[in-house]
Amino acid sequence: MNLKKHQPLLEVLVISILGYLIHKLFFFLNKSNANFQNFHFSIEIIYGFFFICSVFIILILIRVKEKNIDSVGHTFLLVTCIKIAVSYTVLGPILHSGNFNVSIEKMNFFVIFALFLTIETVVTIRILNDKR
Repeated sequence: MNLKKHQPLLEVLVISILGYLIHKLFFFLNKSNANFQNFHFSIEIIYGFFFICSVFIILILIRVKEKNIDSVGHTFLLVTCIKIAVSYTVLGPILHSGNFNVSIEKMNFFVIFALFLTIETVVTIRILNDKR
């Protein structure tokens, strides 16, 4: 495995772990607050889902870059739209749950989604700026 070629995957892993640890610390500090308990999905599941999505997106973008760098931007937009649709499908049970803390859980989901979207965007920009 070419480390330089797959460096974006390592970046996604490191930033994901840092984001997870900060998020987990926030939940640990608020463990006595009932609003931060009894979520439909744990943050581990949500982070795992978005991490897997990000890895697939980055792998697709690396492969597209090898074939035609001009298509990387369009491919990024397409796979991001697919990710949004899948994320909305995953979010469905949260939207229809009867929990009293649904708004906090939705915000939690959106924050993680936004974090990974930012990571993917930055990595895509780096892929596009790489002139190899």
